[in-house]
Amino acid sequence: MLLPLLLAATLAAQTYQPTWESVDKRPMPAWFNEAKFGIFIHWGVYSVPAYAPIIPGKLAYSEWYWNAMTSGRDNPNATGIQKGTWEYHQKMYGANFSYAEFAPKFRAELYDPDHWADIFQRSGAKYVVLTSKHHDGFALWPSAEASKAWGRPWNAVETGPKRDILGDLTDAVRRKGLKMGYYYSLYEWYNPLWLYDKPRFIREHMTPQFKDLVMRYKPSLLFSDGEWDLPSAEWGSPALLAWLLNETPVKEEVVLNDRWGKESRHKHGGYWTTEYTPGMADLSHAWEESRGMGFSYGYNRAEQIEHYHSGRDLVIMLIDLVSRGGNLLLDIGPDGDGTIPVIMQQRLLEIGDWMKVNGEAIYGTKPWKTTRQWSAGEQPKTEYGKEYATSYDVTKLTAKPPAGQASIEAFFTAKGNDLYAILPRWPGRTFQVKDVSGVKGVSLLGGGALKHKAAGGGVTVEMGELPESLQRQTAWVLKLTR
Repeated sequence: MLLPLLLAATLAAQTYQPTWESVDKRPMPAWFNEAKFGIFIHWGVYSVPAYAPIIPGKLAYSEWYWNAMTSGRDNPNATGIQKGTWEYHQKMYGANFSYAEFAPKFRAELYDPDHWADIFQRSGAKYVVLTSKHHDGFALWPSAEASKAWGRPWNAVETGPKRDILGDLTDAVRRKGLKMGYYYSLYEWYNPLWLYDKPRFIREHMTPQFKDLVMRYKPSLLFSDGEWDLPSAEWGSPALLAWLLNETPVKEEVVLNDRWGKESRHKHGGYWTTEYTPGMADLSHAWEESRGMGFSYGYNRAEQIEHYHSGRDLVIMLIDLVSRGGNLLLDIGPDGDGTIPVIMQQRLLEIGDWMKVNGEAIYGTKPWKTTRQWSAGEQPKTEYGKEYATSYDVTKLTAKPPAGQASIEAFFTAKGNDLYAILPRWPGRTFQVKDVSGVKGVSLLGGGALKHKAAGGGVTVEMGELPESLQRQTAWVLKLTR
């Protein structure tokens, strides 16, 4: 009980200077490393066309619709997603239909923030991160800066839904006991100030808008993005974060990511970020992998059932990432009418069903000395730490392998003196956990105590009969008490 109090006292007493050397010394608030699982939400004007062409082997981010259609229109030699998006736009809306005309069609007429929050809680997630503003600059709260800079209504209170959809969700999420955070894009593709006077954009638009978001809604997490065009010194990021950590009501609680300048990823800020990858191999620094259920963050109506990961896939990804010290920020893309596609709801509830029984092996855990236990055979090589789009086939590695090939028999997490062996396949009558000693008891989460004995430098567990109530689980957890 003393540790959180001591950490809070340390955070409160610290004064941060507007330098990375100072800001980087700030400890990570404890709640983030304990939470493990969060929900990302990409929702905005782009949710009206809700489209990106499906091209084998490529991610297709529908939230980049405006950029893709503009690139396809302006470049006669455009190919791939840009060409396909522009062709689709002409066919469906006409060449003269501007992106801004989608804003009044973003009505969110079926938006029910309490229903959203209920789904998130039932999924087992502990925090939520909503896109307050993506690269198109459209704000989901009554941002005066948004409409002023664009010279037209460009926030959700003045056009489209005509309600503070960010504030409404924030209240609903907090009523469910979850942490609320916001994604915020530093830059905006076609903002007139950004295009013609970047220092003025940062000084008169981005900085006051960021501060308004923080002071109005008091986020527990800030996921910065769109930082790659300028170094952090030009964005003024160290000074902005010093303000955040010294002068705001959230200075003790707020968690930061690493996207604050083109040189800052995996170097400065808070936790390291990856997207659509296997995450990080480095266990020395907090990190988070974000990804959608298909190929996009925003809702993409072109995606079919075969493009979505199964509930089992997503549970195994969560287990794997947590076993290596990471968090999973799993994205959903609501429709422009305010509904969460039913397949996304189903996937979240499948994760939640597994977490109800086995969450003890996820929340508040740390990696063990061995994160995975392999069967005999050569282990495949995996590339960690890439920024995006690295092949991630962990679910294939948990399947029963052909003779002579390796597969993952168990993932490991630890909490205090307890070790959790998470089994992606039911092993049969016995299972050996290797390289562990001093085991006093073994139990199956959701089941009961199991017989065990020390053997071969580890412990052999008599699995017995799988309880009927657990037969449809994605994975099973052995709790080894030492």
